[in-house]
Amino acid sequence: MKRLRSIGNKIAPIVFILILLIIWEIIVNVGGIEKYILPAPTDVIEVLIKDFKTMIPHILATLYEGMVGFLIAIALSIILAVIMDMVPLIKRALYPVLVISQTIPTVALAPLFIIWFGFGALPKIIVVVIVCFFPIVISIVDGLEGVDKDLINHFKLMGASKLNVFLHLKLPYGMINFFSGMRIAATYSIMGAVIGEWLGGDKGLGVYMTRARSAYALDKMFASIVIIVVISMGIFLLVSLMEKLFTPWNNKKLSMKK
Repeated sequence: MKRLRSIGNKIAPIVFILILLIIWEIIVNVGGIEKYILPAPTDVIEVLIKDFKTMIPHILATLYEGMVGFLIAIALSIILAVIMDMVPLIKRALYPVLVISQTIPTVALAPLFIIWFGFGALPKIIVVVIVCFFPIVISIVDGLEGVDKDLINHFKLMGASKLNVFLHLKLPYGMINFFSGMRIAATYSIMGAVIGEWLGGDKGLGVYMTRARSAYALDKMFASIVIIVVISMGIFLLVSLMEKLFTPWNNKKLSMKK
């Protein structure tokens, strides 16, 4: 019974998406809607097949910017989160600043980076770092802070140093939150790269979308969106797989709840 329920939960979203696509196809064909207004799903699939070779350099450029920015954001988040955990004064000073920084729209910052750093990959990578940094660092900080104080006191009574408490208690506990933040950031990484590409450059899915929009080729724009979603989901699934590998104790808890 549990297995059937699990299979049903996995199939349900796929069935729902297929139904939406069928309805979309029917509306476009029956309503006689022009392709430059709303292309049918079959038109988008046709573009994906015909233009995929042309899109490969753009896909690789966006993937490079997204992944490099994502990895830099992870590294910076870990370093800052550990410092904030070790030095409470720094945490009290920086935490509100991090929260306030999220009120600044990334779209408003991207043009500045283009002006300062040119039309290459660097401004796009910076946008990705900014977009991904906050959810990861806040997740790690909250995870490290959420460790049971009684457990920390127990470790200290056993003679554990501050480093031992961090490595053997706080770090394993914080890993769960760390991967939660990474999953959120994973879906933002490609989006951040595309936002940067919309504003300038010669390669990337954002550039491809801008050119398609100028030509009123909405089928190509939708094809780009499909690829962005697929890449983002791929990164999300990769992070989820890493979480299962690096936090086996959490997997046992989840399986027991089920």
